[in-house]
Amino acid sequence: MTARHPLRPLTGTRVVSFEHAVSVPYAGRLLADLGADVIKVERPGTGDFARGYDAACGDVSSYFAWINRGKRSVVLDLKDADGLAAAHRLVDTADVVLANLGPGATARLGLDGETLRARRPSLVTCELTGYGEGGPSAGRKAYDALIQSEAGLLEITGDGPVTARAGISVADIAAGVQVQSAVLAALLHRERTGEGATLRITLLEALTEWMHQPMLYALGTGTAPTRSGGHHPSIAPYGPFPCADGAVHLAVQNEREWLRLCTVVLGDAAVAADPRFTTVRSRVEHREELHALLHARFAPLTSAHLGRLLDGADIAWSAVGHVGELPQHPQLAARGRFVPVAVPGGEPVPMTVPPVDSSAWPPPSSPAVPALGAHTAEVLAELGYEEKEIAALTVGA
Repeated sequence: MTARHPLRPLTGTRVVSFEHAVSVPYAGRLLADLGADVIKVERPGTGDFARGYDAACGDVSSYFAWINRGKRSVVLDLKDADGLAAAHRLVDTADVVLANLGPGATARLGLDGETLRARRPSLVTCELTGYGEGGPSAGRKAYDALIQSEAGLLEITGDGPVTARAGISVADIAAGVQVQSAVLAALLHRERTGEGATLRITLLEALTEWMHQPMLYALGTGTAPTRSGGHHPSIAPYGPFPCADGAVHLAVQNEREWLRLCTVVLGDAAVAADPRFTTVRSRVEHREELHALLHARFAPLTSAHLGRLLDGADIAWSAVGHVGELPQHPQLAARGRFVPVAVPGGEPVPMTVPPVDSSAWPPPSSPAVPALGAHTAEVLAELGYEEKEIAALTVGA
């Protein structure tokens, strides 16, 4: 049996990130999970403004703790000549430079991809903006909820006449995943050719990629998918149904499953032949009648009893979970998917290990969430700064 290699894929790779909020910090954390030395450059005083979004994790927010574990925090004043010079000196040690500063900021600071790669062609740079270069929206600020609205996600999310923002920062997450994927591809390209890459990604285009299916549905049918709460807009029955002691979320994908639901769970094969319910389309068209029938049949059953019936019929189902109970989820707990992670000014918090199990490299070992500027002196010393220079650069940091 081959022994597990102690190194992770990006061990020895340095990522310097001029980042804030969610999108690029999330990408950086994914790279840190793979072994990269991710150095997060923050402004003096408050640092990344996402540190203060809430007070759920000691001195930092739940957002910040989630997407910044395993990084090193360095405070530099990029508006100061010496601070900016230190940032450039740091960049000169990097394999990858990430950024999602305000529109035009990297160019003003000489930290844009073109400028950096002019002196180091092997460098990989990736800048995320809201809308990209050119077009009527170039230069506009963009945040997650605004992009959810602009890309049409709000239009199809909610219930009936009520629209809703998705409960997580889906535009930022979509962009962060794209940044990570592009950086990994660029590093492979450099390994093969010796040439780096200048990468550009936008929030709008990252979420638009995820909006393809509802877009195609709207183009093909002439109407956007209906807002249907927790139920699927174009498949039925597919959603949460109340029962005697709570609710069960079930999913019927095809006519074979529908027949089994009727015969095994409902005990009534005649329902399967009801012309209102014989096809997916007809069940969606008569969703109200279908739901009324299922509500009546499920009302006297406990969730455990209904779950056993659904298992017996080979129908996919799940409990209706609560987010605060995820660390105790029986499946996640049995597989050891949560580990304690240290946060500044608080008790360790549970966080998941990366969702990919690899035979080739180990998961990260208890990465901590950095306090603001915790690694400034350490990193500046690595760059060759003397103690007096470090002291001058960290005054007020």
